[in-house]
Amino acid sequence: MDLKGLKIGFLGDSISEGTGASSYEKSFVGLFAAAHPEAQVFNHSIGATKIAAQIVPLAEKDNFPFFTRVEEMDSGLDVVFIFGGTNDFGHGDVPMGEKGVVISRYTFYGALFSLILDIQLRCPKAQIVIVTPIHRHGEDFVAVRPDGKYVLKDYVDMIKSVAEYFALPVLDLWSTSGIQPNIPANMQRYAPDGLHPNDAGHKRLFELFDRFIKQM
Repeated sequence: MDLKGLKIGFLGDSISEGTGASSYEKSFVGLFAAAHPEAQVFNHSIGATKIAAQIVPLAEKDNFPFFTRVEEMDSGLDVVFIFGGTNDFGHGDVPMGEKGVVISRYTFYGALFSLILDIQLRCPKAQIVIVTPIHRHGEDFVAVRPDGKYVLKDYVDMIKSVAEYFALPVLDLWSTSGIQPNIPANMQRYAPDGLHPNDAGHKRLFELFDRFIKQM
């Protein structure tokens, strides 16, 4: 894909916001924008936010799930990356939900399904790309939800199933990022806090996003 003149949006949480990098310029979105001055890059990411609305909001940022930012997007976006889910696993409280045509803000599946519809209405020409979470320390912790018990891999699989339903491309960072903080040496190199990439981790993410969009 030739990026000249394109408008590219990122919708995410703290990782897309740049947490862990020494500066925003060294975050993966900052690096992407600097590498592509021929494109316009928009970042609609807020740390600690989730894809789904919460049954019991526990923090101010629980009032800003991903769908609340869609109306802020430029309606002329050409590409939108949706990169979330790790917070829904880490400190969410809604059911995982069932697969199908589900319009809901209060299940994880339904919220992602509805978010894609929202973006398609707001940005009709945009190619939406679904991005899976990266590995994190504690990913095998069992999160108890109203409809079951889940680990982070269950959220990754559900994200892929939503993308498959809509026939959307998937940037599978879970499988390809090279970041696995449960291995001590890898954690030290890429994500010292066990979740947020450092400068080296963000550079790795930039390379993967950059390669992916060029091949679209």
